[in-house]
Amino acid sequence: MRRSEVLAAEAVSCLNKALCHLKDIWEEIGIPEDQRLQRTNVVKNHIKNLLDMMIKEEESLKKRLISSIEKCKAEMDTLCLELQLNGFEEETGITMLQQEKNIRTQVEALVKEKTRRMQQLKSLLDQDQDLCDILCSMPYGIAPDSVPTPEQLESLSQHIANQNAEKARRHAEFMDLKKQITVYMAELEHIPETSFEKDVVCEDEDHFCLSRDNITSLKLLVCQLEERKAENEAVCEAHREKIQRLWDRLQVPQEEREAFNDHMVASRKRNLEALQAEVQRLEELKLLNIRHVTDAIRSEIAVFWEKCFFSSDQRQAFAPYFSEDFTEELLSLHDAEIQRLKQHYENHKELFDGVQQWEDSWRLFLELEKKATDPTRFTNRGGNLLKEEKQRSELHKSLPKLEKKLKAQIDAWESEQDREFLVNGQKFLQYVEEQWELHRIEKEKEKQERVTKLPCCIIGCIYVLLFQTNTGPAARMPACGGKPPNPRLQGCNKENEAQLKGSPVSGALLIPASPQRNFSIASVASTYSEFTCRKLSQVGLERWTFCVEE
Repeated sequence: MRRSEVLAAEAVSCLNKALCHLKDIWEEIGIPEDQRLQRTNVVKNHIKNLLDMMIKEEESLKKRLISSIEKCKAEMDTLCLELQLNGFEEETGITMLQQEKNIRTQVEALVKEKTRRMQQLKSLLDQDQDLCDILCSMPYGIAPDSVPTPEQLESLSQHIANQNAEKARRHAEFMDLKKQITVYMAELEHIPETSFEKDVVCEDEDHFCLSRDNITSLKLLVCQLEERKAENEAVCEAHREKIQRLWDRLQVPQEEREAFNDHMVASRKRNLEALQAEVQRLEELKLLNIRHVTDAIRSEIAVFWEKCFFSSDQRQAFAPYFSEDFTEELLSLHDAEIQRLKQHYENHKELFDGVQQWEDSWRLFLELEKKATDPTRFTNRGGNLLKEEKQRSELHKSLPKLEKKLKAQIDAWESEQDREFLVNGQKFLQYVEEQWELHRIEKEKEKQERVTKLPCCIIGCIYVLLFQTNTGPAARMPACGGKPPNPRLQGCNKENEAQLKGSPVSGALLIPASPQRNFSIASVASTYSEFTCRKLSQVGLERWTFCVEE
């Protein structure tokens, strides 16, 4: 006989012994036959449910194995196609577990080969990209996300070798042109101004882009340096004209103008810098008032961004908001944007207010849920516990209704706008579902933690029940080492007694003591529900509460 069959027989034997033991207990107590049938039916249903659950789990395992086999087969076919390999033949006459393991092993080997090729491809493509950046050439014609063949990898390696040779030739030509440019700049006492000039003279030679266009630009730079003196004269004259116009517009005093006369004549380097600084100072003076207005509008824009739940990308899309070039045009752009945002908010105010209402309600609901699991809540004397429970129940009902309403509004909004409705960059309904799921997981975790503590509490309570019932009222001792019941616990028990009386502990059979002289067996437990919970209220709810909290 198999070990599993032996264990099954032992399980049946244990069940029979347990039923016989329960029968003996019921006979000793004097439980009527109809109530014995009820109790036996409860035991049967409990065991049946447990077995059904186990069967369901094993069926689920079987389905997962079948699903894994199908998934691995599909993945293996895809990998063989990508790697251009022939498919593997399946073995016959093996178990489902072995078949799943074999296919999974083959898939892992194929994945490893694909990974090796992709890593080699990535390394070669990185080298090719570096050469393309330096030579400004087109990358090698192979998709980075496709699995290459060994022949393609070899061809790519040869292409990289050719690119390296071309890089060496262009670098030599670049060094010759750079030497000429450095000599001319030294003669003109010219400091590099443009980014291209800085790249040629100041930057690392190995990082300069050796494109054909850049080589041609280097040759042209030599001619440009010869013309720079004339260009400086023209620039200085343009600055002088602009300064004169700004002086007149801003009504600059004559004393300030005369102090700047030296720079209004000469065109040397220091004169050019002074002219540029004066132009900037006058422009800042001109835009001083414009900046104040623009900053005020920006503050208002930020408020409406929050009201409309704009994401970071949506805010970044309005580039003028981050511009420091305060002009009349910039001011006009800000004014148009704030008008657009106001209109957008008014058009969808009900939707945005509903989202904010959900956020506030959800936050309050979580706070009340947290309070509901706090053991110190039973010390409440002012009725806040019932108020909070009522409020929590109302929120639990109103939140789904609000979500349903918001879904209809969002669907209409997305249909009208032809785009998704996002709250801080995320789909709102997806965010709501995630919050509920996280809440459900947390509740399940708390429930499991309570279940692990509950059996010990039940045993202690049963002991107290049996002791007090057998000894009579005169011999009953207070809980907790002979101390009287905590008055605060008694208070909270009265407040929550109704809930405890109607909530028998799941999975526990609380067996009452033998009937007393002053009441009949029918009054002890007329139904199984009363049988499981009545004694808790008779001996004092404070002891039960004490056990659960501990």
